[in-house]
Amino acid sequence: MEPMSDAQKDTSAPERVRTPDPREPDPAWERLPRWEQRFRAPRVSLPDWAEDAPDRSLFVSNATGTYELYAWDRATGEQRQVTDRPNGTTDGVLTPDGASVWWFSDTDGDEFGVWMRQPFEGGADEPAVPGLEPSYPAGLAIGRDGTAVVGRSTDEDGTTIHVVRAGESPVEIYRHRESAGVGDLSRDGTLIVLEHTEHGDAMHSALRVVRLDGSTVAELDDTEGGTKELGLSVLGFAPVAGDTRLLVGHQRRGRWEPMIWDPVAGTQTDLPVELPGDVGAEWYPDGSALLVEHSFEARGELWRYEPGAKGPERVETPAGTVSGATARPDGSVEYLWSSAAQPPVVRSTTGAVVLDPPGPEAPASEPVRDAWVEGPGGRIHALVQTPADGEGPFPTIFEIHGGPTWHDSDTFASGPAAWLDHGFAVVRVNYRGSTGYGRAWTDALKHRVGLIELEDIAAVREWAVESGLADPARLVLAGGSWGGYLTLLGLGTQPDSWTLGLAAVPVADYVTAYHDEMEALKAMDRTLLGGTPEEVPERFEASSPLTYVDAVRAPVYISAGVNDPRCPIRQVENYVDRLAARGAVHEVYRYDAGHGSLVVEERIKQVRLELDFALRHLGKGEVAGPAS
Repeated sequence: MEPMSDAQKDTSAPERVRTPDPREPDPAWERLPRWEQRFRAPRVSLPDWAEDAPDRSLFVSNATGTYELYAWDRATGEQRQVTDRPNGTTDGVLTPDGASVWWFSDTDGDEFGVWMRQPFEGGADEPAVPGLEPSYPAGLAIGRDGTAVVGRSTDEDGTTIHVVRAGESPVEIYRHRESAGVGDLSRDGTLIVLEHTEHGDAMHSALRVVRLDGSTVAELDDTEGGTKELGLSVLGFAPVAGDTRLLVGHQRRGRWEPMIWDPVAGTQTDLPVELPGDVGAEWYPDGSALLVEHSFEARGELWRYEPGAKGPERVETPAGTVSGATARPDGSVEYLWSSAAQPPVVRSTTGAVVLDPPGPEAPASEPVRDAWVEGPGGRIHALVQTPADGEGPFPTIFEIHGGPTWHDSDTFASGPAAWLDHGFAVVRVNYRGSTGYGRAWTDALKHRVGLIELEDIAAVREWAVESGLADPARLVLAGGSWGGYLTLLGLGTQPDSWTLGLAAVPVADYVTAYHDEMEALKAMDRTLLGGTPEEVPERFEASSPLTYVDAVRAPVYISAGVNDPRCPIRQVENYVDRLAARGAVHEVYRYDAGHGSLVVEERIKQVRLELDFALRHLGKGEVAGPAS
């Protein structure tokens, strides 16, 4: 990484107003290892706020040790915990008037459930939409008159969308086997925009604007019958009554960028936001301008654009990554910021820290530097961190991101920081399939799924060894979800490259995973592999870790949630049984949750188990734990 210029440095000292902590200071805090402190330190998400009552906000925090929803009255400063469930809650939304909080209630992380409703001031929970059976969520929009548009997904029905008027029974207005979802509801509550993949390509959505009775107003489809891989996304209706303009994300120039579509007038307006990388946007509350979120080479920043202007103006933020932002009615912008070295904080362009949780702050970690490596499909971007002390070659963990349509960025992450504290270098690879590097890079992994990503990871591995960064005798391949899948696939297809593997909530047996997973992910797999296991069995076989399990020689640790709808437990057990049958060195940890855990203690336990497994097999000693 090049040295940070003075213009990039955050020289401001934002006003920090800390909420008094009602708890007595914990004398044991300083005795905890730094890696545990990072997990335990209270965090907050970027607050959402009610459109017609902007003093009423909703955020997520782990202050109790479990990630839950909190209501915040900015006028009084009062904060109240809304949900309290053993496995946590993160999906919630405020009604436009701020009177109610809607939150999604599933069972132990299985993502299958119903929307509940609770008064903002507190009170009993009640079903928000009586009459709708449990399902996977597929979008939600709530109007000012109490009308709700609810998207649902089930294995039996595919996607259904219902309009629910206050005091009336739900009315189904849409049904299709392929995946779809509610995009937004216009401010006056007369138009609904849906994202759908009726053309069969789950990676590239088309848009349809309908009335509340389901009748079509307009269509916008860049896929051209599925032959042209161009997707669209909903960024939001204009926040002005009677304004039918819709902010849309498109990929017509090979990357994500915004435009304005008026489905009633039938017009499309390109925006001169000429920035490299992917560009998203949202409306300012009065509709006069757009807040532009720009992601490029693993960093994020903000811009303001007024329609009709020659171009956007920079909104000053520190160097690092903006993970979310919202414009307030007074014109200020609130944003969630962090870097690999500095913990996240919710800031404002006024200079204030918006929301600062009580309790100790997370310790800092090490900055990242960029590595660009030539690979078989083009230059690969990797983010590299090294321990504060010592010189290479280091024992090195390749921490592979999930998705696959995601990317690692210069953001704070407690997991990689824990490995740094234990003397490991950390390498994160934005392989082909990752977002943020153009449409062609994201779409490159089709049909040879898993194998393409591993080609890029192998190229970065070779660079890490040859450059003197990584010790070739102590190389760990690790990841969660799609990263866990690539870990198991890599251990079998590249058995001489890796010393040890750590796979969390992985795809392990692709055929069984397909048959057991939620319907939306089946659609994604059909897109990635070109059909079902029965239609393209050779592709599923080539991309399945189970195919190569007998070639695995490195010790492997697997963790899995028994209620996981994305990487279901049965297919993990099939893989584990094959490891056990041949006496391969492995350990398995099963926990009572879904695709990961929202409980801090559980997260710490999982990281401790991974560290312990790796250190035992690499001969590096013990995991740093609480002082005795």
